[in-house]
Amino acid sequence: MSRTTRLRRGLLAATLTLALPALAPVAAAGKAESAFAAVDPMIGTGGDGHTFPGATVPFGMIQLSPDTAMPDFKHAYKWAAGYQYGDSSILGFSHTHFSGSGHSDLGDVLVMPIAGDVKLDPGSPDQPGSGYRSRFDHKSEKAEAGYYAVTLADYGVRAELTAGARVGWHRYTFPKGKPAHLLLDLRPSIYDYDGKVLWSSLRVRADGTVTGGRTTRGWAPGRQLYFAMRFNQPLTSRSLKNRETAVPYRGFAGPGNRAEDVDAISGRALEGVFDFGDLAKPLVVKVAVSSVSEDNAVANLDKDGAGFDFDARRAEAREAWEKALSTVDVQAPAGTRKTFYTALYHAMIAPGLSMDVNGQYRGPDNQVHTAKGFDFYSTWSLWDVYRAQQPLMTLLEPAKSNDFVSSLIAAQQASPFGILPVWAYQGMETWCMIGYHAVPVIADAYMKGIRGYDADAALKAMVSSATYGPYGGLDDYMKLGYVPIDRQPEAASKTVEYAFDDWSLAQMAKAMGKDDVAATFMKRAGNWKNSFDTKTGFLRARKSDGSYREPFDPSSAGYGTDYTEGNAWQYSWYVPQDVAGLMEALGGKDAFVKKLDQVFDAKVDPKSFAHVEDITGLIGWYAHGNEPSHQVAYLYDYAGQPWKTQERLVKIMQTQYTPTPTGLVGNDDLGQMSAWYIFTSLGFYPVAPGSNQYVIGRPFVEKATLKLAGGKQFTVSADHLDAKHPYVGKVTLNGKPLDRTFIRHEEIVAGGELHFSMQETPAKDWGSAPGAQPYSMSDPAR
Repeated sequence: MSRTTRLRRGLLAATLTLALPALAPVAAAGKAESAFAAVDPMIGTGGDGHTFPGATVPFGMIQLSPDTAMPDFKHAYKWAAGYQYGDSSILGFSHTHFSGSGHSDLGDVLVMPIAGDVKLDPGSPDQPGSGYRSRFDHKSEKAEAGYYAVTLADYGVRAELTAGARVGWHRYTFPKGKPAHLLLDLRPSIYDYDGKVLWSSLRVRADGTVTGGRTTRGWAPGRQLYFAMRFNQPLTSRSLKNRETAVPYRGFAGPGNRAEDVDAISGRALEGVFDFGDLAKPLVVKVAVSSVSEDNAVANLDKDGAGFDFDARRAEAREAWEKALSTVDVQAPAGTRKTFYTALYHAMIAPGLSMDVNGQYRGPDNQVHTAKGFDFYSTWSLWDVYRAQQPLMTLLEPAKSNDFVSSLIAAQQASPFGILPVWAYQGMETWCMIGYHAVPVIADAYMKGIRGYDADAALKAMVSSATYGPYGGLDDYMKLGYVPIDRQPEAASKTVEYAFDDWSLAQMAKAMGKDDVAATFMKRAGNWKNSFDTKTGFLRARKSDGSYREPFDPSSAGYGTDYTEGNAWQYSWYVPQDVAGLMEALGGKDAFVKKLDQVFDAKVDPKSFAHVEDITGLIGWYAHGNEPSHQVAYLYDYAGQPWKTQERLVKIMQTQYTPTPTGLVGNDDLGQMSAWYIFTSLGFYPVAPGSNQYVIGRPFVEKATLKLAGGKQFTVSADHLDAKHPYVGKVTLNGKPLDRTFIRHEEIVAGGELHFSMQETPAKDWGSAPGAQPYSMSDPAR
């Protein structure tokens, strides 16, 4: 979601004989580095990847990371994760971040270690010494899963960060001979540096614990975040400052500062300066957060933050990541392993824990609730993650999937509107993007046998979301069978995305024996046809009188058009539940394949998307940097030509991922771009979550073993996997020929081996026989 339009430099020419890192021969000698060592958190921190390099644990509440800029909202896109690899100075270290989002917010509880004189404003990166920010060099950085370190050049301070589930840990080694200080700035937000804080508080408690919190008017209006902070060394002095009446600075003006020598302070522009004198040993700082209260933050710190052993906490973070990453064992060249395991790392950051040690969390009604029998998770980029990231978790983290579904149900029950989350974080709703895509997340989990929640409550929540008329034109959608463009923007996209969500709801209802509900939503699943113009061969938006909007330009994209973050060339393929029906609407298999070829082979000037942040990674009209295109390469399978899917996947894998800071061509979107890479590397992809089918592409790793629930293992292997053998010759499942172009979820979780034999030329007979193609609702026999 929200990506800057560009073609990444260095796109390779479209030939299948080019050397591809993923296809290079595996070295015969030497042992591959561990999965943990293969992770490089710097991947995606440059360009439009929007990932952060700092410390976190799998699905944790804390994302402790450096911030290089927190500009005003109009310029915040590039810094949606707070950090850009191309920057040369660090503003400080804050405790909450999105991983790969296309929108900005968070950056809570910013701290900066300072040696020597203290400046109270960040200053300009173009004017070193003008504020408290410090220059740094990438050579001094070290980033690994759960740990980050850097030397702040202007202060000579070595900064180290690690994290637990609810606590962020800092260790600062100061130079001798200079007084050590820690600056706490409650003004900054990645949404906007200042002016977005509605209220904040800061105090030093009798035992030396620093607590506080703030309410912000950011992406989720009225969001509350509290913290508790402790140090391993005593304070020599401290001052609390309200800068709201400070010298003129970006929205605040007036004479002087207020209230320094007090124990507590409140206002809209607070800072604290904590002094430690000349330190003989490193300063360790630990910080817990809570969306509920200061007291809950203290409780989180008491329970999850005992002691001050930084190295022990770093070891625990490493252990957590080693366990999470061990769910897949991959044999591949070093570069491919780095990309693969970093993708797995990024896919396991969100959704994040959003619940305190006492079970309390803040819901979308901005009230405090208590989870019973599950852990509450938030940070849901649902327009993105339902496609592959959440299906990946059903395979690798089914217990977490139970908690994820329970969290979605709990959020719906606390919603003032009675609907499931759309794009939520820390329990609060933003209403960003379209669709009701929590529905396929729940349906996919249910269909795969993940049932540790109240299924009736889940179905009720799904139906409530799918029938809430005021949301996104649903009232018209239910009456007309489509969303009218004269009443709702991006109406064509909304129609087809609603239709897929309806289909997934119908699958779950049918499996539960709720035939009336299933029939209602199965009928709605066919609504995509009401916005598909068979005369032009494109998805188009209709007006409320039934006519298509004119004039029509299939290349047109951007807000105000018929589509969300795309155009007709990209969105006309979004019928994952009924590809056979789409094929028929386009005039049959030959016409379908011809038009697919036009998508990939078109000569498209990337400047035509200069006004749209979101469309990146162009291969013809195909835009890999944005989610509506993610299933398109796999659609040749439905036409009995899987060898063309294999060709297209080679080009995508060649050009869209590299093990570098600019190695993600678009926003990672909380792990969706990464999950696409993982599935594609394994040789299959969940085109239609809820179908329990994965569409077969081709593998890009020599061997991978999935460690599944119940001690089961599923292995994907390939022979002749190199650049000279780009095509699948044959496939076997547990030693028996597999002639269909899909594999079932049940076959994977039962354990076994999927083996690919690769060859030089296309195997045009494999997967072409009737019945070999994946599921479509127009042809449900499969």
